Amino acid sequence: MTDHNEELLYDVDRQVATITINRPRVLNAFTIQTLRDITALIERAGQDPAVRVIVLTGAGERSFCAGGDVSTENEALAEDETAFARVNKRLYEVYRECMKPIIARVNGYAIGGGNHLAYMADFTIAADHAVFGQNGPRVGSPAEGWIVAHLRSVIGIKRAKEIWMLCRRYTAQQALEWGLVNAVVPLADLDAEVRRWCDDMIDLSPTVLKLVKRSFDDSLLPVRERLDSVSLLQEVNPEFISSGEQAEGANAFMEKRKPDFSSWG
Repeated sequence: MTDHNEELLYDVDRQVATITINRPRVLNAFTIQTLRDITALIERAGQDPAVRVIVLTGAGERSFCAGGDVSTENEALAEDETAFARVNKRLYEVYRECMKPIIARVNGYAIGGGNHLAYMADFTIAADHAVFGQNGPRVGSPAEGWIVAHLRSVIGIKRAKEIWMLCRRYTAQQALEWGLVNAVVPLADLDAEVRRWCDDMIDLSPTVLKLVKRSFDDSLLPVRERLDSVSLLQEVNPEFISSGEQAEGANAFMEKRKPDFSSWG
């Protein structure tokens, strides 16, 4: 079974639901609506008894997901500065609530919010040309709370801070060595490798897999509850959006220049 809309594809084949971000013209960068639709499709797959494993990927061979579409993100923040935070929060709640394994099939760039989509998944399998990294501080995109902090539990706090606070780019091999991904294969072998992982889990007890996933998630509950209960942006700088700092990052990105944050401290 295959469903299509303009920007997302949904396919179920042999007990595996594949959700594909279909925006290759912008390296599969997402809008708020893209995130809402991904959330709805994960919920759909989670409730479908014909589905045992969920795969999230991007269209084409260049990019898994390049994060938020900065042009639309800037407009959305100007209208409602909490919009992306609310939608992101719900998406990753659904990641956790869905007791079926979620695999990120990384077929290229996984940057910013695209890196979130990958490291928040239960497993990440990457093509050997994949590139990982964060963009938040570079483009003035607010990054806070559980989505940021969860990377610590994946690769350790020193590496997580490096990724988030330096905005460098990392190869698939580096990501493998750090534990950011589970496996790296040539692009030509990516589908077969993802299918192998899916089939391995399909052969296992679905109830026990749910218990294992829930056990890992519950171990992180105290930190998540603390970070979900506050707006760190409001605590740190409630004037962030109106001050122009966010706009400078977004405009610099669109204009392909280095941002100048010297007016803010």
